[in-house]
This record gives sequence, structure tokens and C-alpha cells, in this order.
Amino acid sequence: MAEAEEKEPVSMEESTDESEEDESEEEPKLKYERLTNGVSEILQKDVASCMTVHEKFLALGTHYGKVYLLDVQGNITQKFDVSQVKINQISLDESGEHMGICSEDGKVQVCGLYSGEEFLETFDCPIKIVAVHPQFVKSPCKQFVTGGKKLLLYDKNWMNRWKPSVLHEGEGNIRNVKWRGHLIAWANNMGVKILDMISKQRITNVPRDNISLRPDMYPCSLCWKDNLTLIIGWGNSVKICSVKERHASEMRDLPSRYVEIVFQFETEFYISGLAPLCDQLVILSYVKEISEKTETECCARPRLDIIQPLPESFEEISSDALTVRGFQENECRDYHLEYSEGESLFYIISPRDVVVAKERDQDDHIDWLLEKKKYEEALMAAEISQKTIKKHKILDIGLAYINHLMEKRDYDLAARKCQKILGKNTDLWEFEVYKFKEIGQLKAISPYLPRRDPILKPLIYEMVLHEFLESDYEGFATLIKEWPGDLYNNAIIVQAVVDHLKKDPQNRTLLRTLAELYTYDQRYGKALEIYLTLRHKDVFQLIHKHNLFSSIRDKIVLLMDFDSEKAVDMLLDNEAKISIDKVVEELENRPELQHVYLHKLFKRDHHKGQRYHEKQISLYAEYDRPNLLPFLRDSTHCPLEKALEICQQRNFVEETVYLLSRMGNSRSALKMIMEELHDVDKAIEFAKEQDDGELWEDLILYSIDKPPFITGLLNNIGTHVDPILLIHRIKEGMEIPNLRDSLVKILQDYNLQILLREGCKKILVADSLSLLKKMHRTQMKGVLVDEENICESCLSPILPSDASKSISVMVFHCRHMFHKDCLPVPNTAFPVQFCNICSAKHRGPGSAILEMKK
Repeated sequence: MAEAEEKEPVSMEESTDESEEDESEEEPKLKYERLTNGVSEILQKDVASCMTVHEKFLALGTHYGKVYLLDVQGNITQKFDVSQVKINQISLDESGEHMGICSEDGKVQVCGLYSGEEFLETFDCPIKIVAVHPQFVKSPCKQFVTGGKKLLLYDKNWMNRWKPSVLHEGEGNIRNVKWRGHLIAWANNMGVKILDMISKQRITNVPRDNISLRPDMYPCSLCWKDNLTLIIGWGNSVKICSVKERHASEMRDLPSRYVEIVFQFETEFYISGLAPLCDQLVILSYVKEISEKTETECCARPRLDIIQPLPESFEEISSDALTVRGFQENECRDYHLEYSEGESLFYIISPRDVVVAKERDQDDHIDWLLEKKKYEEALMAAEISQKTIKKHKILDIGLAYINHLMEKRDYDLAARKCQKILGKNTDLWEFEVYKFKEIGQLKAISPYLPRRDPILKPLIYEMVLHEFLESDYEGFATLIKEWPGDLYNNAIIVQAVVDHLKKDPQNRTLLRTLAELYTYDQRYGKALEIYLTLRHKDVFQLIHKHNLFSSIRDKIVLLMDFDSEKAVDMLLDNEAKISIDKVVEELENRPELQHVYLHKLFKRDHHKGQRYHEKQISLYAEYDRPNLLPFLRDSTHCPLEKALEICQQRNFVEETVYLLSRMGNSRSALKMIMEELHDVDKAIEFAKEQDDGELWEDLILYSIDKPPFITGLLNNIGTHVDPILLIHRIKEGMEIPNLRDSLVKILQDYNLQILLREGCKKILVADSLSLLKKMHRTQMKGVLVDEENICESCLSPILPSDASKSISVMVFHCRHMFHKDCLPVPNTAFPVQFCNICSAKHRGPGSAILEMKK
């Protein structure tokens, strides 16, 4: 927390050509902090001239010849008084154990920060740059370069002496140098060169594009992205160079490596520094603008841009204008950009300020979303990154989102979000409900109030119910139906509904809701009365659920009037609770309902209501004649005489015919069919059912003088009565409709019968023959006779123990065996011998085989 307080944020203004509204929608890529603590103390008395960055510490040089080592918070850890004039360059090796310093008075110092090793030299000209070998800590790599008018390489020999050698001269002052791996890149007034330290050969010369710019005012910026990629920024030109190996066939006298410019483009402003960011570039730009007051050119705030290089152009990702101290007086050469590779930290150095730029983390992203009132996205981002965010809490963001929605008057969405955001926190739920009450929006939050885990105080639910009761009866009824009855004080709500019913006693919605409340309160009798008054469909469910059959004994008629089918099913399903006699008694004055009940009872069981079958005859005759005949057929308990009397009184011919036939008076029944119904087909069908020759005789006698009846008989009588009997009785000269067709049909029926008989005869003969052959095959089979078989007469073994003796044995087809001597002497008149056992039992041949199988 202390660290955060020490860091001072830097104002940043995003720069685009779009409108302010569009600008505000683009999230910045970096965040900025001013490096304070010791840095602030230094820059109050001195001016920063250069700085270099190591992952462990910072090294800051000033115009008064001081070098300060700082921690990453800007606190001073060590101070070096190197000179009385400006420090031009500080260089560190990769280990951070050795440091090189050069100043405007020509001093060069290379020293070990943790050892006594030191090199000190003073030149007769200003030394602008110094660069120690990246692996300086290793003994074979004790090298560094300096740059003034010449580029000198200092190499420590075996005698522990420093030996200088000129790498380059004659093209003006050396302005910048960067050493990476085995490659040294430097810039002078003419351009940029790269030296391969392995081959000691210069492998490229990249000329300066805009020679009109003074190289001391617009110095070259160099940066190695990796061991083989150099980024050059000079003036407003950017070049990205790649060092590549030359193919052996192309070498000849050329260096083994060469440089290819892979990206080249120009920017709008002058470049003060650059650094890599993944596959993008961070560029610090010096900006001039026209003053609106004086209409003269003046210095503007420097810009830090993130760009995506393209082969001949670039795409701007973000652009930030930085408010650094004293920017109005600074020149392009006064700004520097250094970076820490491991942490993606970028340091903007100006004479009076040091600003740190770093990539924005998820907390920063959420901050920006909240600032832009994008609460939904902020909440989603916090949920996704809840393990990594340190500054924000999901609940706080959610509460801010709810407040924002309520300010926008989007009450429904705000209420819906409460479910997710408030979760099981009852205190927050109750607080938010009161906020909705204050603005008169309890209805909006009612569908989303928790009903289980957690449960709020009863007062909360009662408050919402009263709100609905005052303005929306249907909504009130819906909540009562959806909410469990234990959420609120039921008595209070019942009283409130009763008070409203005094003003509107016929309101069906309130009555229905009151019945539900009575049900929750287990006052089922009152609920049942209301449901029956309203003729509500839930009345049957209420009776079943709470076993209210004792309460409906005197309300059966009301139930039947409401829904007779459901009522009858319920009564029959609960016969043990309300007896059949009780139901019939209650329905005595409503015979039509009584019939419905008894009819359903009879359908279920023909015997249960047998004592009421006599009554049912009248009820069927009065209210349901189509089912009377089926009832008479299925019932074995109704008095036939009573039924016949009623049917004759009402002239129910079909029912009377059935009853007469059932009572054995088939002739009267047939006569009634012929005389009342005049339906010969029905009469024939009736005669077929009775299968009585006398009935056929009566039918023929009745039909003999009625040609249509004769036609019907001729068409249907053939299979039951000899048609000749009918044909002989037809009077000569009588005209009979369709006689020819009828006679043809009789002949066809006769032929069909003959064919059927012949077919049956053939089948019978074929089956008999097949069985005979089977029997013959069976009887022709040999029979095994061994020592285990015995004579059925003497019961001694059928075969003698002495095989040399001969003996006669007789084996019958029935598998019974006898010694021939044990059988009686056959009759000379009928010499065929039969098995004594089978003959005595009157069994046929082969029966013993069947017994054995059984």
C-alpha cells in the first residue's frame, strides 16, 4: 500500500483524429506512473541526462556529473561522483555487476559494482557513448567500446592491461552504440554500422535518410530486439534490420553475414527512443505544434505510440500524449526511452522527469471499464480473472452495476442481476429491496426474490405482497401461487385480502387467492367453500391432497354440477370414504346425475351396484336409451319382468325383443320383429342366434305371402334350412324381386358346400393314409430283445441264461414279450394271436410304446 502511495500517476491523453466520443471508447494499452522517492529528490536539484535499466536496478546519470543507482521504486541505493559535467552514457553488462560511464569532459570509467576492478581514462574530447561487453563478467570478455570522434575497442590482455584499437573513424562523432551478443551497432553522422566481433568485419552500413536534420539535435535511436534483429529510429524514419548468414557459395571476399531491412516506414513525428513489445514497437516521439496564442512553433507533450510494423507502413495500435515536467522547454535529444525486457517496463526519461510505462493488467482493464460505465463487461472480466485481480472485488463491481442500472431506470435488469450478484447474502438482499421500495419499484424485484437458501425476513415478502395487493390483483395472485406459504405471515396477508374483499366481495381473483391462503393455513373447509362457489378446477385436487371427503358429503350435488365426470371418478375411486348408498341418497332429487354416477359404477363393476339395477332401468329409459340394451345384456341382477314392463310402456322394440327372447318367448320376439320392425334381416339374424327349427318354420309361414321377405330368406336361409322347404311353399305366379339372383346364390352356396365337403374328404383321406404309413413303418421296425426283458406271463427272463438252448419268443407290436409256451393255444378257427395284456385292457397295438414314452 505504501508503494502505491509513493507512485504518482501521470496524466495521459489519448490522441486520435476521431471524435472525443470515439476516443473514449478505445482502451489504452499502457499505464503510466511517475518515478518518485529518490528520483524526485535528485531532479529537484539536478537534471537527468541518461539512464540505463537492469532487471535488478536502475542507473541514472545527471548533468552535474553524478550517477545514482536506484531500486525499481526510485529509491537511491548508491551514488557516484564521476565528473562535474554531464554524464553522456551509462552501460551495464547482463549480470548487472559491471558498469561503464562516460561524460562530456572526456572521462570514461568502467568499474565493478561488487569488486575493486576499475578502468579510468580521460580523453581530450567529449565521449558520447560507452558500451561494455554483455558478458563482461566472464574473463575472456573483458571488453568495452567508447565513442567520441572515434569508435575505440578496449580489450584487456593477458598482462591485465587495457589495449585500445580503433574500430571506426572519419565520419564524425559516434552518437550511439548498442552491443548485443557478438554484434556491435553504432551510429555516426553518416549512418548506422554493424560490426561482427567474431570475424572482426563490418557487415553493413545503413545510411541516414534525412541528412537535413542535425545529428546532435535529432540523435539516432538503436535497439536490439534479439541477437539478430536491430531496430533503428532516426528523425522520422524507422528501419528494422535482420542479420542473416550468407550462403557459402556467395561469400567469396564478402563477410559471412549480411543485413536485410525487413521493415521500413516513416512516422509523423521525430523519434526520441524505441523499444520492442512482442511483435510490436513502442516509439517515444518528440512533437512540435503551432501555438494558438502566438501562432509560432512550440514543443508539445511527447507521445508514446505502440505500432504494428508492416513491410512499408505501420498500423497504430495506441498513442498517448504524456504530461512530463518541463516538456515546453525540451528538445528531441532530451528524451530517452529505456526498457526492461523481462517485465515489459518502459522508462521515459526527460530532464526533469522519469515516467514508467507498463502494460495494463486486469485490474487496470476493469478500472477502465468502470470508468466508461461498462459494468457488464467489468463484471464478466472480474469473474474470469477473480484469482489474479488484487484491487477489485466481484461483489463491489456488481453492486455498482445494480446502482448504475437503477440510475438508468432499467429496473427489471437491475432486479434480475440481483440474483447473480447478491447470491445468498441476506443483508444485501434486504438492503436492495428497500432501495427498490424507496423508488416504488418493488414489483420489478418481486420475481427474483430468493425463496429458498436464503430466505429473507417475512417483512420483506409481506411488503412486496401489500404492494401488489394495492395495485395488481393478478400479480398478487401469481405471487401467492408461486411463493411457499412459509415465507410470510399468512394471517396478516389473509386479513389484508379479507379487507379488500369487503370493498369488492365478488372479485374472483381475490376469492381464489384467499382460498389458496386458507389452504396454506390448513383451513381446508373454508378453502373448499370458496372453490365450490367459484367452481374452480382445483377443488378436486384440494379434496384429494388434503383428504376432505368428510367435508363434501353434503356437497356432492355441487361437485356433480361443476364437473360430473371428475366428480364421479373421484367418488368411485374413494368408495370406502363415501359409500355408494350415500352418493345415491344425496343425488335422489337429481336423477340425471344419479344416472351418471350409477352408469359409471356399472361400467366399472357389474355387481357392486346390483341393488340399484332395477332403478337404473328407469334411469336408462329416461336419460340414456342407447345404453339401455347393453345394460340389459350385461346385467344379471335386473328384474326382467320390470324391465319388460317399462320397455313395453315406452314402446322400446329392440329392448322388448331382447327381453322376450331372454325370457324364453322367442316366438313373440320374432313376431315383434316381423310386425313392429318389418326387418327380415333382423328376423333372420334372430332365428340364427336361437337356432330353433320351429322359429324358422314361423318365419317362413310369416314371410310366405311377402315377396321382399321371401327374397331375404332365399339369400340367407341356405346354410341353416333346406331352401327346398321354402321354394315348395311359394305360390305359383307370385312375383318375387331378384328371384333369379337369389336362386343363383342358393346354387352357389350349395356348390360351395359340396366343394368344402370334397376338400375335407381329401384332407381326411390324405391324413389317414399318412398315419397308416407311419404306423406301418413303426410296426416294421425291429425290436431289441435282451437279458433285461421278461416274459409278461411267467415274469422270468425272456432269454435263457444258457445261450446254447433254443427257445421260442413272441413279441407283439405293443412291445409286450412272451415265451411261446406261456401263451394259450390259438383257436384253430381264428389262428391270429393277440397280446393277452392289451386284449384284456382293450388297447390297440402300439399303446405300450406310448406308455413308455410317458
